[in-house]
Amino acid sequence: MPDFLMQVLWEGFVAGVLYALIALGFVLIFKASGVFNFAQGIMVVFSGLTLVGLYELGVPAFLALLITLGVMYCLAFSVERFVLRKLVNQPDIILFMATIGLTNILIGLGQWIFGGETKTMITEQLWLPTGSSVWEPGGGLVIFQHIDIAATVIAVLMIVGLGFFFSYTKVGRALRAVADDHQASLSVGISLNQIWVIVWFAAGIVALVTGIMWGARSDVSFSLQIIALKALPVLVLGGFTSIPGAIVGGLIIGIGEKIFEIYWGPLFGSGVEGWFAYVIALIFLLFRPQGLFGDKIIERV
Repeated sequence: MPDFLMQVLWEGFVAGVLYALIALGFVLIFKASGVFNFAQGIMVVFSGLTLVGLYELGVPAFLALLITLGVMYCLAFSVERFVLRKLVNQPDIILFMATIGLTNILIGLGQWIFGGETKTMITEQLWLPTGSSVWEPGGGLVIFQHIDIAATVIAVLMIVGLGFFFSYTKVGRALRAVADDHQASLSVGISLNQIWVIVWFAAGIVALVTGIMWGARSDVSFSLQIIALKALPVLVLGGFTSIPGAIVGGLIIGIGEKIFEIYWGPLFGSGVEGWFAYVIALIFLLFRPQGLFGDKIIERV
């Protein structure tokens, strides 16, 4: 049944691209500051809730989108001013714990402002396509959801845009310099505070796009942050500092879990998709802990 296999591969490809998009938010912040941002998942939910919540209050869809971008910038500015600036030069575990605290703050703030109920993403109002197209290869049937095609195109454009931003802009080169050596960056006049605001805002934009795309597929609710945590095995496979690694890792996890769920899932019962990615990541950690594209850290003693 080649058509059925093609359908499975397409579904896995779309899921992989969306996993890669979530992982990009983690990579951006870890690459620039060495901080593993546990709050990236809730940032996806919070940005989606803000967008839909503003629209429900009567704000036009595209104006709500611009205001949500402003909210994500305010969040980036606040994190730099009230968290990172206070904890600079502290051990990494302290910064990691701070992002867990930020996660709980955003959960409480989101429930207080927008409530805890599931909301429908404003897909048509944002001019995103709906419906589906059918392809009949050899008499079979393969269905392509238009929102999945749009999500793939937007994710690819964003990945290409980030690659251009990092490689060919002054700010992008400063971000790479900070990622390589904080002290050397300070010595040539690069402001760490400005860089942190920029990189957290960039991660906020990625979170907003991810929230719109995942929300269009499965509505916006706090359970989305569990899906966002699927980026962890993606990062383990691809490496915590590599944008290409996030893409390759996302595709491996997305396609791999779909094939395993469909063809071997019945042997293990239901819910295989929930744990398969973590098993792959654990096996990978045993043999290549830095990931496929991550830097191998060598410490001399």
